Amino acid sequence: MPTKWIINELTPEQKLCKENLKRQTPLSPTLCELLAKRGICDPNAVKEFFHPSKEQILDPYLFNDMDKAVARLDTAMRNNEKVLVFGDYDVDGTTAVALVYKFLTGINFTNIDFYIPDRYDEGYGVSYKGIDYAVAGGFTLMIVLDCGIKAVEKVKYAKEHGVDIIICDHHTPDAVLPDAVAVLDAKREDSTYPYPHLSGCGVGFKFMQAVAQSNGIAEAQLYELLDLLAISIASDIVPITGENRALMALGLKRLNTHPCIGLQAILQTCDMSGRNDITTSDIVFKIGPRINASGRMSSGREAVELLISKDMADASEKSSQIDDYNQKRKDLDKSTTEQAKALIERDKERHDKMKCTVVFDPNWSKGVIGIVASRLSETFFRPTVVMTRSNGFATGSARSVSGFDIYKAIDSCRDLLENFGGHMFAAGLTLKEENIPAFIERFDQYIQENMVEEQADRQIEVDAEIKFDEITPTFFNHLQAFAPFGPDNMKPVFVTRNVVNAGGCRRVGKSHEHLKLELLDPATGASMDGIAFGMGEEFYDHLHAGKPVSVCYTVEENNFNGRKTLQMMVKDLKKE
Repeated sequence: MPTKWIINELTPEQKLCKENLKRQTPLSPTLCELLAKRGICDPNAVKEFFHPSKEQILDPYLFNDMDKAVARLDTAMRNNEKVLVFGDYDVDGTTAVALVYKFLTGINFTNIDFYIPDRYDEGYGVSYKGIDYAVAGGFTLMIVLDCGIKAVEKVKYAKEHGVDIIICDHHTPDAVLPDAVAVLDAKREDSTYPYPHLSGCGVGFKFMQAVAQSNGIAEAQLYELLDLLAISIASDIVPITGENRALMALGLKRLNTHPCIGLQAILQTCDMSGRNDITTSDIVFKIGPRINASGRMSSGREAVELLISKDMADASEKSSQIDDYNQKRKDLDKSTTEQAKALIERDKERHDKMKCTVVFDPNWSKGVIGIVASRLSETFFRPTVVMTRSNGFATGSARSVSGFDIYKAIDSCRDLLENFGGHMFAAGLTLKEENIPAFIERFDQYIQENMVEEQADRQIEVDAEIKFDEITPTFFNHLQAFAPFGPDNMKPVFVTRNVVNAGGCRRVGKSHEHLKLELLDPATGASMDGIAFGMGEEFYDHLHAGKPVSVCYTVEENNFNGRKTLQMMVKDLKKE
């Protein structure tokens, strides 16, 4: 299936914004266009965007119930009650637990423990087993992180057994909220918080920010934990806009200069020790998966123990263990993906008639079905649910495609489900096995009726068409100021049309599968080097014959033998 290049035209308002920036800043027209598409329309907004700072971090008391949450925790600390920090087993949940636990113990509150549910035994979210643990241990307050927004019955159960709960979540709630002491979730229908896209760890951070303010604690002590929050923001794929962007920028700075001991150990395991240029991508592809692997293959508690470690030898040992989990996870998700594709191939005729992919195998590991769902959605480019058997039910992970709200699709089948939760692009669900056929039919029907044709196409969102002569060191430096990159602020993607081989194009790689490019733009006489992975066989002869191509790419800096040059990281090529 050919990939569509989607170049969104400027709206009338964005055109005015671009013209305003051209008049009032020294930035190139292309950079002004990139800013206009991000809603940045005056020099002060540009300055704020290019220089994320603590001033962009919002008042935590804008949250509904924040005063109640702080008052209850202050009472617990004052009376030396036992507090249990409870969080999800994924990277967002474990970093949230580590951040809250480290902050509270750092201000000398020691009557505290943490609990991470077992993915296989307890499943997602607040568990009865976790509440029973709190009751048996004499805990009177639970701080629930990255889950809990739908735990109506479990919060009631906890309350009946003398345990108060404060919920810090970022997932979409139902109409009825749990009867907790406080429900901190900016996605509440009645939310008074102006930024709805925080990660679960981000909500925990806001809670601790309010606690610091209430108790006269310097916020600098909390900002020391921003490296953990950066891991969460990047790994949970939340928008890198607004407050998240400021938190991410400050967190990356902390990660690159003073990472905690646990993260130092992970960086050592990833061969990234001593680097001061760690990016969002490094977290997404190297750090986050290792933390996640603990909850997928063993226990998320091990990840928290690593992240709160104060001893480098201990942290190194734990990091080595989760690296081993990660390698086993890679092998398992590869084999499971192959099995899932084989299932689809066996039922190809039916699959081709549908607009979704739903597969079930009772023997698959619950720990990798989310990854497999992502792999399948990338392969077939359609909303995907991968299910296995767990505790007598079918449990699934769902992943979407660009622009389609998979949470709403699952919500349309709620009468068939025991439980579900998530957000627009990713969700989880539990149902009786006998309901799987009805779920598949209803889920696909909803997608057939609600997904527009363009959402089923392979797409690359292109920021602007440019000529090679625009790509100067100054232009690149300004592009770097758009970082940190992530959802809703992706690395700018460009298209340059009708370029030809400048003489240096060649095939590289063990099987000559890649292309090392040297392309000339005849319109300007400017040339650019680049690398195009996996495109050697399709495009080498075409280029070698002097025929033109259009190239879709990001601009990167190549550092070879101390010499820095700009090059294209090619995303796609089209023959002209």
